[in-house]
Amino acid sequence: MRFSMLCLTLCGVLWGTGGLLGSLLGQVAGLSPLSVACIRLLAGGGLMVAFLLLIRARRPRGRRAWRRIAVNGLLSAVFQGCYFGAISLTSVSLATLVTIGAAPVIVTAVERARGGRPLGLKGVITQGLALVGLVLLVGGPVLTGGAGTTGSPGAAGSGAGAAATLAGCGLALASAAAFAAITLIGSSPVPGLRDLTVNGYGFTLGGLILVPFAATAMAGAPGGAFRSGLTVPELLAAAGLLAGLVIGPTAVAYTLYYRGLRAESASTAALLTLLEPLTAAVLGIVLLGDRLGVAGITGAVILGAALVRAALAPAPAPASPSALTEAGERRSAGGSEGEQAGAAEAVAGEG
Repeated sequence: MRFSMLCLTLCGVLWGTGGLLGSLLGQVAGLSPLSVACIRLLAGGGLMVAFLLLIRARRPRGRRAWRRIAVNGLLSAVFQGCYFGAISLTSVSLATLVTIGAAPVIVTAVERARGGRPLGLKGVITQGLALVGLVLLVGGPVLTGGAGTTGSPGAAGSGAGAAATLAGCGLALASAAAFAAITLIGSSPVPGLRDLTVNGYGFTLGGLILVPFAATAMAGAPGGAFRSGLTVPELLAAAGLLAGLVIGPTAVAYTLYYRGLRAESASTAALLTLLEPLTAAVLGIVLLGDRLGVAGITGAVILGAALVRAALAPAPAPASPSALTEAGERRSAGGSEGEQAGAAEAVAGEG
């Protein structure tokens, strides 16, 4: 397995632990899911920035660097906010199915529209099998008409329930589009700007954007904004869960994801994020005693086989000499303008 694929695989596994850690943190501390997401971004971003300051890394400079950080922060807030908004209107199962299932499709479609390398027959089959496995694994309650873990109880089958489901699916698609944009933009790094810097400052910004929404959600929740009267063991448990959530599925996982994006296509990276629900299902069985039905087991096997196939696939063949020549001609056509822009950025970066 290539090192970049190993990074993406470990990232998917770490993300799979995030749901369990975040859920337990919410239960122990009495936090809403959106509040957990907000704290995750703020604490995760703060940890990355603190590490950068500790190693005396160069601070971001120039408009291009700060523009990338701002876009990353905004997209992170949209990704998290829309996902938990979809859960509140529908269910965990449906929101996860739409968000995680749509993201690789969006990334692949955009890559293809931009003239990227086609998936080929094997790639199409692999992605198709992965999505089928995801539907069977995560979409059991949706397929059987059950509620799953519903965020807005009541009125199932009524006009209001149908409207809420449509709105929730729309938010889930917006969340998928935001994550797809993070992946596509992240595959083209800004020269001289560390991935850790982008995520550290970007996540901090994204967390700040979510603060008013999280506060509003908590104000309307039973028990207020934070469960009072936590015992010392509960406080220690909450601190440990928060540390685990911030370090593993946030700081380390996103670092690995961007590292994998340096060598792999955005569509491959997005596809391997489907390891997240597979890992979460396995953890649920091992640690929480969850049980999968026949459809869930079948989906897990299909999804696992497709992801193993994707992770072990050989590296794509290098571009042909004719393609490289055409690319060089296109670059040289705008060469003088690009050189002037690059020089201006270099001056701004050093200033």
